[in-house]
Amino acid sequence: MRDWTGSVAFVTGGARGIGLGIARALARRGVGLALADVDEPALHASAEELSGVTAVRTYRLDVRDRDGFAAAADDAEEELGPVDLLFNNAGIVPHSTVDELSYAKWDLALAVNLTGVVNGVQTFLPRMLERRAGCIVNTASGAGLVSDPSLLYATAKFAVVGLSESLRLNVAGRGVDVSVLCPGPVDTGIVANTRRSHAEVGLSEEYVPAVEEFLRGGPSVDEVGEMVLAGVEAGQTWIFTGDEIRPHLEKRAAALLDAFRSAP
Repeated sequence: MRDWTGSVAFVTGGARGIGLGIARALARRGVGLALADVDEPALHASAEELSGVTAVRTYRLDVRDRDGFAAAADDAEEELGPVDLLFNNAGIVPHSTVDELSYAKWDLALAVNLTGVVNGVQTFLPRMLERRAGCIVNTASGAGLVSDPSLLYATAKFAVVGLSESLRLNVAGRGVDVSVLCPGPVDTGIVANTRRSHAEVGLSEEYVPAVEEFLRGGPSVDEVGEMVLAGVEAGQTWIFTGDEIRPHLEKRAAALLDAFRSAP
């Protein structure tokens, strides 16, 4: 069992949803927290909740902002100590029909859900490699392993999975671990949050009730936080929150292998 006491974690999207669930699990283990989010009221509330348990610093950060990322990282390490746990968790659930796609929608979806992860990795990875110590967990989705009709979302999440798998290979033996979280349904409020902050790619009103009901059928954010840390302790490449995608993943794998058998 890992001794987490005295570690420092930087969690993007850390003020709510899965990020907050991870932060709570870390706090229970004595980990100092640097929580980054675009939602200042939620940051204030999470800091109030967790500061009685562990040291907490908060940063209003848009993960697309590389200079802001660097400044937050510098301040967090000055205030709390070296960051050895990075959770690139911030994200949105963008949606568009193919007829309504635009460059602006692509740019927004990829900037938040993919480039935001890249920015976190590039900000902290050199520090971790220099110290030969660290762990990076990138939040993707089950939709990053088995595609669904949400084109903007699936594109970014597939890329996050590939980034994480390749990064893990590149840093093997250098003191840095990498995992990718591929959650199924979790009641995070992400649909409403996306509609509020980025209405141009928010899910259409007609689909919201069904999607939110589906998400409510999964584990709580606190349960997911514990799953994530268990996965980190076990050194897992992929961390799952349920087996909802398993039959779809098996079907995809079989189809890929069948394609080889039918190749000329």
